[in-house]
Amino acid sequence: MTLQELLDRHPGRPTSSVPDWMLGYYKRLAISFANGQTDTATHVCWLQSRNFTIDLRLPLETEQAPDKPLAAYTADELQVLASYEGWEALSVWDGERLAWHTDTSLQMHNRWPEPALLSRVGNCMIEFAPSGAYVEDWRLQPSRPGPLIGLRLIEERDLASGAVRHRGGGLIVCGEYAALVLGRPAPMTSEGLLRDLALDALGNGERLAALFAFETSVAQGSLEQGYSVALSTRAGRVGRPLIALDGFEYLPDRHQLSQRFEQEGAPCERLFAIDTLEACLPFDQATGFTPEAEAWYGREAPTLTRYNRTLR
Repeated sequence: MTLQELLDRHPGRPTSSVPDWMLGYYKRLAISFANGQTDTATHVCWLQSRNFTIDLRLPLETEQAPDKPLAAYTADELQVLASYEGWEALSVWDGERLAWHTDTSLQMHNRWPEPALLSRVGNCMIEFAPSGAYVEDWRLQPSRPGPLIGLRLIEERDLASGAVRHRGGGLIVCGEYAALVLGRPAPMTSEGLLRDLALDALGNGERLAALFAFETSVAQGSLEQGYSVALSTRAGRVGRPLIALDGFEYLPDRHQLSQRFEQEGAPCERLFAIDTLEACLPFDQATGFTPEAEAWYGREAPTLTRYNRTLR
């Protein structure tokens, strides 16, 4: 069964959810800190399903780690790779703040421990840290109306050996965008920061493979044509298909899905818990005016719209 067939035959959404205005794919335009400094360059992606989030944070393409065997990385290249951020986590909205828990993360520690004070106007969603440490400006990326699919990965297994390949993660599809997180097969027993553990494993392919047995990728495309990876914690994934869109089986007694596929010739199976399967959301760029605000905007349009443009 394909994902499209799942939407046709087994649509549904959970009773709990973040607000509809929060759903979709956001890219960060800027983060400003309490010391007056602002970053507008880092690639930061936020994809939101009804009850969980996928997040990816990478440096500029020219500063990312190259695609080569981990054992061949220099110390400097490992430090770049170990600075990447990718995760998924359950999200809980209390009407003012969004908080996260039960995460699957590349990093060994939580770099963003504060909840988010959120509000949206137009395509701009502003996030304040309650401490006042920073404010982030997020922009909803334009998309035709399309599906909202949220699946949390329970595990991925090699069917031939029975070995767990990944545990924890998830898939979010929102219109023309999608993101995938594949967690490590088992929690890391080593304590410390990822960048320190990576340096300690310099040149040791087996230890580095265990540290970086993780993926967060963001892609663009469609359910009809597939989604191609644009940004990823794994350089070799860029330009490749995000995930096979077929091989699914609906497991109604557990409210789960299984997916059979092949990875480098090996038969594999993923087991997902369903967050939501919705055929079409609008992903509107506008949030609308009150009648009074609309009258004001029309009256003052000659100056208000003088240099207007859409920022993404």
